[in-house]
Amino acid sequence: MNGWELFDRIYCISLKERKDRRTSARRQFEGAGLDGRVAFHLVDKHPEDTERGIYESHLACLEAGLAAGAETILIFEDDVLLLPMDARLGLRLSAALAIDGWEMLCLGALVDGSRATEAPGVRQIRYRALTHAYAVTAATARRLVQLPWEGVAYDGMLKREIDQAYALYPAVAFQSDATSDNEKHPRLERFRLCFGGLRRIQRVNEVYHCHRRLFLVLHTAALLAVVGALWWWLT
Repeated sequence: MNGWELFDRIYCISLKERKDRRTSARRQFEGAGLDGRVAFHLVDKHPEDTERGIYESHLACLEAGLAAGAETILIFEDDVLLLPMDARLGLRLSAALAIDGWEMLCLGALVDGSRATEAPGVRQIRYRALTHAYAVTAATARRLVQLPWEGVAYDGMLKREIDQAYALYPAVAFQSDATSDNEKHPRLERFRLCFGGLRRIQRVNEVYHCHRRLFLVLHTAALLAVVGALWWWLT
């Protein structure tokens, strides 16, 4: 048992023209023990708005999962990077999906905060962004598919709509630094590369929020040390 069997339907979103990304994604899935379990949802690039295209693609996957009678739906994007899986993954996924009232489970994301739960390797999060690897319940999917495009990016909508979000810790899925198909934010892509790429940014974000109190203590101690040194020098 590697845990993937806990998800009733698994999809991966990919532009029809990006065969290179699908080849890369298949390698990731094979290495993670997902070979043959992932259905690729192929889409045409939206002619006017790439963010709208992304939004509608995710909702289409949710609708497909609901139509198939799925109770848990896992969605990947084709630029996902999956870490080598070990025997503990199944236990972590099982513990996460057993949490009462969960709405979304991220295998990797950017968060605005997190706290430990009773489930080993699972943290409750305040979701911020990234949708390269996440799961939702059927109840959540039914609610989300009723929300039409209103000019808000898909992860922005999730941040607004999802209350009970959780994430595996440490993360097992990262978004690669492949050229984004979202043409609306080229500066954001350059910014990410300047800081070592999304994998490093995700990891730093994860570690910071898991050990935030320690970082605050160290920051305060360093500040007091500087103030003390200045006081000694001035007096």
